[in-house]
Amino acid sequence: MNEALKLKKATYHLYTFTISKLISSFGTQIYAFAISFYILQMTGSATSFALNLVCNILPRTIAAPFAGFFVDRYSKKMIIIVSQIATTLTIAGLLVTTVMSGLSLAAIYITTCILSLTSMFSGVTFTSSITGLVDQARIQKAMSLNQMAISFAAIGSPAAGGLLYGAVSMELFLIIYMAASIIAVILESTMNFTLYSKAKEGGEDVGKESMWQSMKAGVRYLRLQPILLTIIWISFLVNFLFGAFEVGYSFILIETLKMDSQHFGSTQGAFAVGMLLMSLFYSVRKEVKFPLIVSKRGIMALGVIMGSISVPLTISMTYNSIFVYYLVVMLFFGMIIMVVNTPLQVMLQKQIDDEYKGRVFSIIETCAMALMPLGMILYGFLYDLFPAQWILTLSALLLISVVLVLARPSVVRKVYPEFGKEGEGTVRGRERVVQ
Repeated sequence: MNEALKLKKATYHLYTFTISKLISSFGTQIYAFAISFYILQMTGSATSFALNLVCNILPRTIAAPFAGFFVDRYSKKMIIIVSQIATTLTIAGLLVTTVMSGLSLAAIYITTCILSLTSMFSGVTFTSSITGLVDQARIQKAMSLNQMAISFAAIGSPAAGGLLYGAVSMELFLIIYMAASIIAVILESTMNFTLYSKAKEGGEDVGKESMWQSMKAGVRYLRLQPILLTIIWISFLVNFLFGAFEVGYSFILIETLKMDSQHFGSTQGAFAVGMLLMSLFYSVRKEVKFPLIVSKRGIMALGVIMGSISVPLTISMTYNSIFVYYLVVMLFFGMIIMVVNTPLQVMLQKQIDDEYKGRVFSIIETCAMALMPLGMILYGFLYDLFPAQWILTLSALLLISVVLVLARPSVVRKVYPEFGKEGEGTVRGRERVVQ
């Protein structure tokens, strides 16, 4: 295929990938919103809600290293299509169960576990395929469009979920999710995942390796990349502490503050608007020179925002004031999340060799999520036993402390030698535009 045709196909990929992600994300968000609200209203327990989050995190954490082996060895296109079909069949199974015997916590937990696995396989494969789908010059644009699609879905789906919840049956939520999944399968089947790939799928070296040998090769490769090791350690502990937000936010707004579904959905939409604004920003600006430094400051800002979630629990506020307050907090939260993630994602896409992408991204995901199930369970119990404001404040302080220690100046200088030569003040001046 000549270069002009490849560029045309890459442009097609940009928009097909974006539309596919928008449709499937919309279905996923509608389902997640409805299930979260259903569990909290049915049980009133943060522990029950946290168990559903654990069912989403634990299976993907355990299976992620194996997914990396399959992604690097077999057809990426086939893995994505099979994963999406499995998602459709799982939702169909939950729909049949709901119609025949009603929706139960056991059925929800089982469905969440299966969807976690299919989502993980699809996510790792898509992440590993970006450099094969589009040309190098448009990697950041592809990442930004992908995030914009997720943001658009996150903006619309909570608001739609809030309007529909209680007005329509759970069966309709499931049907919407199924329809979105089917359309995503059709779009993904038209994409060429090896258009710009520098490594052949199922190459000879990978084909001769056993699964264990292949995973060990991924670990060896990872150990030679100091910046990746730094990112993994930060993710390992930060995601554990972020359980305070994952469990606490919904529990506080729905159970403690008794916010109605429409307003709760709107706060989730504000989070997505923040992500969308920063995605637009990153789609038109040049790449960040020191992504680890920018992300370090972003995580510190996230700690401040996480602590601020408890303010309405300690200060008397009217219902409308509380609603507006959380709109603003979640808007900034969404923006800072993108400040943390986007520069690192683009850097990883360009730094990791194509033949190792599946294994390395799966290892990063496993390490990042390894402590999250424990965090979800722990925080679920804590929110049932102690005041939420104490838990959030202490967790926020620990979050800031962790990133200050793990990304201290001496560590940053090992990753960016020029950081030490030019001085921190110079680097800060260069990166201030991102803040």
